[in-house]
Amino acid sequence: MSDRKWAFEDFVEGASISLGSKTVTAEEIIEFASEFDAQPMHLDEEAGKASILGGLAASGWHTCCIFMRMMCDAFLLDSTSQGAPGVEYVRWKKPVLAGDTLTGKSTVVAMRASASRPGLGFVTCRHELTNQRGEVVLELENTGMFLKRKVAA
Repeated sequence: MSDRKWAFEDFVEGASISLGSKTVTAEEIIEFASEFDAQPMHLDEEAGKASILGGLAASGWHTCCIFMRMMCDAFLLDSTSQGAPGVEYVRWKKPVLAGDTLTGKSTVVAMRASASRPGLGFVTCRHELTNQRGEVVLELENTGMFLKRKVAA
């Protein structure tokens, strides 16, 4: 894993990482909801319109999965990631409707070396997805664990 682009030392507090963009289709929303969150507003356009969401809307959990895929493609799969101990918070700020194009970014808010494992560091990021109107639809913060390139002797 030492040849990966992103190791603990490569993150910089305050830096933002672009996660790219993704357009969410009605078919994806219905497919995800059918398996994991079969509420009417995620399965049917008319039920979505009749709800407070205003249209066929992606489940918040689907939005989290879209974010995770975007983060994997942007940097995580080319990193020394060792997973994460959890998520500090997740906020679904606005509905994600069929046809919305989401753009993401991750901002490094804190870093620290592990006290018990010298070859490991913790990187805390605040992540957000915005829609094509610039509205934040998802905000979350978590800490990831990354191997260091160089371990102090």
